[in-house]
Amino acid sequence: MLISGSELFQAAKKGGYAVGAFNLNNMEILQAIIEAAEEENSPVFLQASQGGIKYAGIEYIAGMARVAAEKAKVPVALNLDHGTSFTQVVQCVRHGFSAVMIDGSQLSYEDNIAITQKCVEVAHPNGVSVEAELGKIGGVEDDIVVDEKDASYTDPKEAAEFVERTKVDALAIAIGTAHGLYKGEPKLAFDRLQEIASMTDVPLVLHGASGISDEQIRKAVPYGITKINIDTDLRVAFSQAIKDLLAEKPGEIDPRKILGPAKAAMKEVARAKMRLFGSAGRA
Repeated sequence: MLISGSELFQAAKKGGYAVGAFNLNNMEILQAIIEAAEEENSPVFLQASQGGIKYAGIEYIAGMARVAAEKAKVPVALNLDHGTSFTQVVQCVRHGFSAVMIDGSQLSYEDNIAITQKCVEVAHPNGVSVEAELGKIGGVEDDIVVDEKDASYTDPKEAAEFVERTKVDALAIAIGTAHGLYKGEPKLAFDRLQEIASMTDVPLVLHGASGISDEQIRKAVPYGITKINIDTDLRVAFSQAIKDLLAEKPGEIDPRKILGPAKAAMKEVARAKMRLFGSAGRA
């Protein structure tokens, strides 16, 4: 069965590793993530963004994740990624999500606190964890677009107050990552990460981690990063595998033979990330 995201957060924080959170949009992506987690004996977050929910339907997303978790030999949580409304959070709680993220980073500081508090009040009694975001992470995440010039780092003092007032289970922070493909090599602000970690006791989340160097990821985890989001790297592996297959066999029409290699490619990406994050062998 699906377990609360708070269980994964706390185990990762205590164990000094990070759990990978991988976005799913269809069955093949889901199977790739679960197979990777089982082969690496790793706990895992499945995630559905607003775009993923619109594409597949919340009933299909929740149903697929529930079946996968029931069959899986490792701990699995299902998270709403970048929810932007209280209504959407309630809908996900009702459909069996075991974790939700409310992204109020586009709002004022006080309004972000208010909507996060409201989500916590609904989620926690149902055993559902809540992740929030403070600071603005650049790039594009479905309907959320933050121009590079508008991106802003998380303020450590605000983070400490935010966590205390909202009682969130995890906090997504902005320290130099971005959603989507990077134009150059990203540089994480480790001084700021260290300061945030020293002023809060909450598990920290790194969004936009596709494209961040392995060296920077390894350096970030000991500072309290306990969940790392991966989407773009899976998309790249998925699309490249299909392109390669159709280039080799342009007459292929069997979806299974087209999507099979794509699933295998995504699985290998996910397995590598789990080893990198330190969650392999931690299930």
